Amino acid sequence: MTEPEGKRGSGGPLAGVRVLELPAIGPVPFLGMLLADLGAEVIRVDKLSASAGLADALAQSQLGRGRRSIGLDLRVPDGAEVALRIVETCDLLIEGFRPGVAERLGLGPDTVLARNPRLVYGRMTGWGQDGPLAPTAGHDITYLAISGLLHGIGPASGPPVPPANYVADFGGGAMFLATGLLAALLHARATGEGQVIDAAMTEGASYLGSMTRTFVARGGWKDERETNLLDGGAPNYRCYETADGKWLAVGPIEPQFWGVLVSTLGLGDTAPSPYDPAQWDACKKTLAEAFRTRTRDEWADVFAGLDACVAPVLTLEEALEHPHNVARKSFTEVAGAPMPAPAPKFSRTPAEVGAITPLGSGTAALLAELGYDDDAVGRLRESGAIA
Repeated sequence: MTEPEGKRGSGGPLAGVRVLELPAIGPVPFLGMLLADLGAEVIRVDKLSASAGLADALAQSQLGRGRRSIGLDLRVPDGAEVALRIVETCDLLIEGFRPGVAERLGLGPDTVLARNPRLVYGRMTGWGQDGPLAPTAGHDITYLAISGLLHGIGPASGPPVPPANYVADFGGGAMFLATGLLAALLHARATGEGQVIDAAMTEGASYLGSMTRTFVARGGWKDERETNLLDGGAPNYRCYETADGKWLAVGPIEPQFWGVLVSTLGLGDTAPSPYDPAQWDACKKTLAEAFRTRTRDEWADVFAGLDACVAPVLTLEEALEHPHNVARKSFTEVAGAPMPAPAPKFSRTPAEVGAITPLGSGTAALLAELGYDDDAVGRLRESGAIA
C-alpha cells in the first residue's frame, strides 16, 4: 500500500484543510494520522535520509499513513524557508519540539504567523511551553505522575501502574490538541485571526480526570489506590480470574445490572452487597470463587446479550475477531497489518485510511507547486536543504 506522493485529502469532514506536520515522535504523528484520516491534506516534513530513529520508523509505519512527505533539513535556512512557503498555504501547523527549538529553526509562532496570520499553530509538549519543567525531558509516565492520576492507578498492595502511554501522550496530548486545533480553526475562519495552541500532555491528562476531581470535591473518592468505585476497589467494578487463567471485566454498577449478574451466577440474595464498603472483601471473595468455576469464554457465552455489564478481557489479537468489532468493522488493514479503523464514524463524510508513503516522496511535486524552478531546486540541493 504505497503511493508516490500520498493521499492529498479525501472527502472526509476535514476535506479542504491543509496541515504542515513538523518532525516528531509518538503523539504528533498520531495526530497527523488522525487529521489525514478525517480528510485533511497533511504535509509531513521528514529528514533527508532515513535513520534508525523512532521518528523515521513511525513515519514509515502504519502511524505515518495518509501524508505527503517532503524531505527537508530545517537546520539549513533554505530548508526552513521552504517550510515557511508551505506554511503560507496551510490552515494548521503541528509540532512537538521542546520549547525554543522551533524558534531557533526560524519556525516559531511569531515568524510563522507573520507569513500566514490565519494559521493555527499547534504545539504539543509534555510540560507545556513554560514553567520550571518545560525545558526538561519526560515521557507519558512522568507527565501522568504530576497530574495526580498515576497515583490512583494500580493495586493497593503494589506500585502505581503506568497505563502504557495512552493517557498522557495520546489522550492528554494528541486528542486535546486536536480539539484545540479544530476550535481555533473555526475561529480563524470566522475572524481571519490565527493563534497558538499550547497543549501540555500533563494538563490534558489532568483534564481527563475531571470527574474524579469532582468526586473528591464531593467527598466520594479516596486518594488511595483500589479503594474506590471505579479503580478496582469495589467488587462490582473489577476484573476476575477464570478457570483457564484468563480474565473477565465485571462492571454492574447499577442495582438492576447487579441483579442480573448475581441471578445469572445463581447467587440470588446470598451475595454480600457491593453497595456497602464493609462487605466489599466478602463480596469480592464470593464473586472470585464463582468466576473460577468456568473458563473466560464459557462465561462470555453465558453473559452474551445480558445486561450484566460483563465482558471477556481480550488480547490485542483476540479483539480483532470479536463479533461486535467485526460487525462494526472496528479494525482495518494498513500495509498488511491490522489497525483500528478511524473513529468516530461519520454518516455523510466518512473517514478514509490513506497509504504509507516513502520518506521525501513528495518533495519534487511540492517544490514545483510552491513555484521553485529547476535552478531554484538546484540551489536548495547545493545548500543542503534537500537531498
